Amino acid sequence: MAISGPKDSGEYNTTINVVPLVDIMLVLLIIFIITLPVMTHSVKIDLPRASNDPPPENPAKPINIAVAYNGAVSWNGENLPPMEMIARIKDSAALEPQPEVLLQIDRRARYDFAANVLFAVQRGGLKKIGFVADASGNL
Repeated sequence: MAISGPKDSGEYNTTINVVPLVDIMLVLLIIFIITLPVMTHSVKIDLPRASNDPPPENPAKPINIAVAYNGAVSWNGENLPPMEMIARIKDSAALEPQPEVLLQIDRRARYDFAANVLFAVQRGGLKKIGFVADASGNL
């Protein structure tokens, strides 16, 4: 939107140069055409409903499973071989309501030891699984 300077006749050209304005409007139009379909595409999410009711009490005693650094597994403080642990997991999954499983994994334990226990709990049918951390926030 420039105003040109004096011409040979000594007059000023007071017309507005609209070419830069049109260029900017075309760029903005292209940007809106590209971004509008992205903004209107939505994903359906089922959000939880808030309630003032207290959470239901779980009368089942939680199961504490600890994995030591060498891969040894204990069930509520009792060392177990893997096959007996799987049998206990299946028995606990049949209870109604299901007990909560609290996994405590030594921070020096290898990943595959912890993953095998976690997969066994999930495959056994227990759905409420939590991780126990020490006071510093480490597992």
